[in-house]
Amino acid sequence: MWEQPVRWFHWINATAVIVLCVTGWLIANPPGYLNAGEAYANYWFGQVRFIHFVAAHVFTANFAFRLYWAFVGNKYAKWRNFFPLRRAQLRQIGDVLKVDILQSTQEPVHTLGHNSMAYFTYAGTGLLTVFQVISGYALYAPMSESWFPALFTWATPLFGSEFSLRIFHYAVMWAFAVFTMVHVYLVFYHDYVEGHGVLSSMVGGWKFMEKKHIEAEEASGISPYPTPPAPAPVPTPRAKTG
Repeated sequence: MWEQPVRWFHWINATAVIVLCVTGWLIANPPGYLNAGEAYANYWFGQVRFIHFVAAHVFTANFAFRLYWAFVGNKYAKWRNFFPLRRAQLRQIGDVLKVDILQSTQEPVHTLGHNSMAYFTYAGTGLLTVFQVISGYALYAPMSESWFPALFTWATPLFGSEFSLRIFHYAVMWAFAVFTMVHVYLVFYHDYVEGHGVLSSMVGGWKFMEKKHIEAEEASGISPYPTPPAPAPVPTPRAKTG
């Protein structure tokens, strides 16, 4: 199911988000003290900012690669999955909410890929990623001589000032932090409820589901890329007898 490039994207993205959240929080809330001593020993804040910038470059490149893979990857990675526009997908979102949020049913939602609610949520985090990339490089541009951050300087006037843009950038950081905590909880929860190997699939790429559930999913119209029917077996020619 999850091809190796998708799995690499997932873990690189997870690492980058954690580093960006920790260093971003320190940048917004630096400890109110300085160590005594030589200047070189007091440059820890500059190192924090440097780590934040490096993680931002990795985060951006990794996201750009995932956008590319949404067009060339297998059917579980395709971009169409992230836009639940069909009635069956919307109905599945309601079913997932009954299990995850309302806890009104214990009936698992069987899906080989992500369920429609997960795909829709990842589309939302993708939009937040775009905002973080644009706002982050717009904030970085005044102190950079590179041409790339300068491409995003138009974003600062839209928010009135650099300070206002920084506030929104910081708020979205907290949205990523909350999403990460909820995401980790739901991964363990769905692994327990559904028993499809959600946890192991993030490493090996494989999930496991009974054939009847796979057939029901294909027949429901939820998957935008149904599995093509297997080709008919070619009859073996009979040997001639004398």
